[in-house]
This record gives sequence, structure tokens and C-alpha cells, in this order.
Amino acid sequence: MRFLLLDTDYPAFLDWHYTEHPALHEKSFDEQLRVHTDACFGMAGFCSSNLRALGHEAHDLHVNNEYMQKQWAREHGLKVGSDWQRQFRLRRGIVPWVSRNKVRRWFHDILTAQIRHYKPDVVLNLAMDGISSSFLQEMKPYTRLLVGQIAASLPEGENWGVYDLVISSLPNFVEHFRSLGIHSEFNRLAFEPSVLRHLQTQKKNILVSFVGSFTSAHGKRDQLLEHLCSNLPMNVWGIGVERLPQDSPIRARYLGAVWSLRMFRVLAASKIVVNYHSDIAQSYANNMRLFEATGTGALLVTDWKDNLHEMFEPGKEVVAYRNLEECGELIQYYLEHNDEREAIAASGQRRTLESHTYLQRMRDLSVIVSKYL
Repeated sequence: MRFLLLDTDYPAFLDWHYTEHPALHEKSFDEQLRVHTDACFGMAGFCSSNLRALGHEAHDLHVNNEYMQKQWAREHGLKVGSDWQRQFRLRRGIVPWVSRNKVRRWFHDILTAQIRHYKPDVVLNLAMDGISSSFLQEMKPYTRLLVGQIAASLPEGENWGVYDLVISSLPNFVEHFRSLGIHSEFNRLAFEPSVLRHLQTQKKNILVSFVGSFTSAHGKRDQLLEHLCSNLPMNVWGIGVERLPQDSPIRARYLGAVWSLRMFRVLAASKIVVNYHSDIAQSYANNMRLFEATGTGALLVTDWKDNLHEMFEPGKEVVAYRNLEECGELIQYYLEHNDEREAIAASGQRRTLESHTYLQRMRDLSVIVSKYL
């Protein structure tokens, strides 16, 4: 099968990424894509590389990356909207990403050309909240199967019926789409073992870490982290901290945003990683940190969910808490009991590498998609 994967990146990541690589925006599309893939950010690159390992053809696009997308257009002789000739200069991380502005004509012009160019059997949209259903409706004649994947808040006003199939790692989302008469299948998130090649010399010099975002979708998370930051040697990384009150204890433990391999290095250097799900997960365990923390060898301390045991054995492969007091007590206990902490962390990593890899997920996805082609 020929897959075309569509994804969007956080504007803050794109700012950081092109600041880290000052001349990258002048490079070829393939070079920009290679550097992005090597950064190990997001999931599109992990999905496409493992689909290729399974014998499929797979291409991934980062559709709101203006530099990369316009470079593709130049290389394919495509003329796009009226802003095509504007020259952008990178200024200390200030980059004109489309997600900060009204969608420009180039966004749809280039993506239309790409879908026609790659002639995919399957368009897999990993950014259902970033590419409109009305646009995708126009693209349906150019693919055999339009698939969406989502486990984040659903935007309003979209026609989900445009999708032939919706994949989600949240069982409640699968049921929701099925209730709308839309084909939907369950497929968990995963960890990419190749990341470990970049972490071989990482020392465990961070006692307790949290990496994540501070948004309205994580209301109770702020309360948990404020409790932990007031009582434990926490280190906090993430985005959105500006929305917190000035006297929040989190601010005293905050060390900035951390992206891609640097994020994995923080997790790998942590003895304990704290996890707390967003509100949309309801009673289900489902986020990337479950697999990223265990995959890098940290002890995962996560909020209790009804289905957690389907992925990890609580108490033996991960540690689960039911309230903020218990979370703090468990962290303190495992900071003081090194052997127990290391044994659970090792078992959690072993479970992830055996059962929760992108290769396994893409194999499952291939089987699912084949049923609908």
C-alpha cells in the first residue's frame, strides 16, 4: 500500500527547531524532512519509517511547516498564492507559521498538489484538528481511503463523515465515532526503540520530572503539580506556564520548554516521571508519556485508569496513584527505595519494548486499513 501521512507541528516547536538550525529553511525539502525526522518529534516519522519496514510505501508531510512546504512547491514547479514571493527572515525564533494566522492560500494549494503527486492508496490525517473536512472532501477523488487519527479534543463544526475510517487510541472516541455512523477502529499509541540509540550514555541525575503542557484541558493537573512542587524535588518542563498564577509553586520548579530528543533525554535522565491524563481521556489510560517514560527507562508514576492493566501491570511495571496525596507519597517512597524503583522501571521498559512499539502498531494499522480498502 502507498500511504501519505499528514501532520502538523506545534508553532513553538517550529520556532525552536529552525532557531536550532539557522540555515535549514534554505535547504532542500528532503534535507528539511530528514532533520525533522532525526529530531524525533511527533509521530509521523515513526509511523512512516515503520510502514516502510513492513514493505509499504510511505511519505509524511508537515503541512503547517511553511518553509518545508514551500520548498517542496519550488522543487515541483508549483506557483502558489499571492504571498509566494514574500521573503521571511528568521529573527530569534520569530517565524510566520500558518497556525498563527488565517490559513493562507499556499497551505491548500501545496497540499492539493502533494496529494495528487503521491497518488496515495491511503491518506492518513494525523491532524484532524488542523486540516478541514471541507478541504479533505475535495481530495477524496485522489485517494482510495481517507483515514483520520485522533485522541485530542475534537474541533467543532467539522463533518467527520468525510472520513472512510477514524482511528483512535481512546476507546471512548471509537465508540463516539461509531455512534455517528462512521467506521472507527482502536489502535494504541507507542514508543520508537530507535530513540534509545541517542540516549545510551544518559545518567539518572533528575530525581522527579514532569514534561507537558499547561492548558484548560488539564484543569486538575495544575493542582497535582502544585502539590508536588511544594513538597518534592520536582523539575518541570513544558509550554503554557504563563497561564499559571504568579505565585504558583510550579513556576519555581519550571525549567522551560523542551522538545524532541532533548525531551527524551530529560525522561531518560529521570528516576521518576510523573504523568497525568487530559480530561478527554475520561477513565482510560492513553497518552504518549505512558510509553515514552517507560520506553526510556524511567519509573512511570501515572494516574489510575480502568484500563491501565491492559498495557502495564500496576505495581510491577508502572506505579499508579488515585489522588494527589497518594501520588506524593508514592514518589517519596520510590525515591527512598532505589532497588524497588529500578526493578519496576526495568520491567516497564521491557514491557514497552516487547509490546508497545511503532512497528507493532503499524502492523496492526496495516491490517485494519486493508479491511476497508
